[in-house]
Amino acid sequence: MSTAIITDPVHSKALPDLVAKLLTARQESLVLYHKLAAMKPFTLADPARHRLRRFQQALMDYLALGPFEVYQALEEQPADSPYHQARELARQLYTRIACTTQVALAFHDRYDGDLSEPALAQLDQALSQLGESLATRIELEDRILAAVNKTQTRIAA
Repeated sequence: MSTAIITDPVHSKALPDLVAKLLTARQESLVLYHKLAAMKPFTLADPARHRLRRFQQALMDYLALGPFEVYQALEEQPADSPYHQARELARQLYTRIACTTQVALAFHDRYDGDLSEPALAQLDQALSQLGESLATRIELEDRILAAVNKTQTRIAA
C-alpha cells in the first residue's frame, strides 16, 4: 500500500508557498484600499464602514504574513542555506519594513471601532499617508522576494 503526500499550499510553511500567500494577501489589501479610496466623500453610511472594516482586516492579514511567516521562514534557514542572501537582505531591510507596519497599525487603531464625522473627514489624508507607507513596504518586500525567487530559480536549475 502506498501513501501519497498531499501538500496544501494554503497551510504550507515552504518558502515559495509563503511568498505566494504574501503576494495574494498584498493584492487583496491593495484592491480593497483602492475601492475604499474611491468612495470619496466618506460618510457614516454602511457601505463605507463595511469597506473600511474589510480593508482593515485584509491589511492586518497582509502585515502579519511578512514578519510572522516569510521573514521567520528565512530566519529559520541554516547558515549554509541557498537562501542566505535573501535572509541577509531581509535582516537589512526589516527595520524599515517595521516602520511601515507601525504606520499601518496606527491607521488601523485610528479607524477601529465607532467612526465619527471628524475621523471620516481626515480619512482621505490618512489613506494617502498609508498608501505612501505601503508603497515603501512593497518596494522593500519586492527586493527580498526577488532574492528568494532568484534562489528558487537556481535551485530548480
